[in-house]
Amino acid sequence: MRTQSARVDGFVGSRRLHYTIERDSGGRWMLNGEPQHDVTGLIDVDLGFTPASNLLAIRRFDLGIGATTPAPAAYLTFPRLELVRLEQTYRRLDETRYAYAAPLFGYDEILGVSPHGFVVDYPGLWTSVTASG
Repeated sequence: MRTQSARVDGFVGSRRLHYTIERDSGGRWMLNGEPQHDVTGLIDVDLGFTPASNLLAIRRFDLGIGATTPAPAAYLTFPRLELVRLEQTYRRLDETRYAYAAPLFGYDEILGVSPHGFVVDYPGLWTSVTASG
C-alpha cells in the first residue's frame, strides 16, 4: 500500500484552494504539476489538517505490539503550500495506542486508535466525537 495521489479542496477565508498531489512509480512527487524534489522516494503523504493521514502508515506498517518504525512522509505545509520531508516515528504500545513523534513540530504523544487504525485521540490537536442519538 503506497500513496499514489491526494486532492485537497477547500477555502481559506473566501479564497478557494485546489491542490492535487501525485506520486509516480519512481517515487517522485508533484504538487499541482510542480516537482517536489525534497520528498522523492517517500511513500506516504501527511496532510497536517487531518489525522486521517496517520492511518496510511499505521495500516501499512501493521506493527506488532512493542515494535517501532521510522515513517517519514511527504508533508503538505500550510500556509506556504509545498511538500517537505516530515520525519516521524510510530511505536505500537498495545491494541489501541501508538507512541507517535514528529520532531519537526516538537510533538511526542500517545495516539489513541480504533481497532481499524483510525486515530480517535491526537492529544492537543484532535479528538473524535461520536454522534449520540
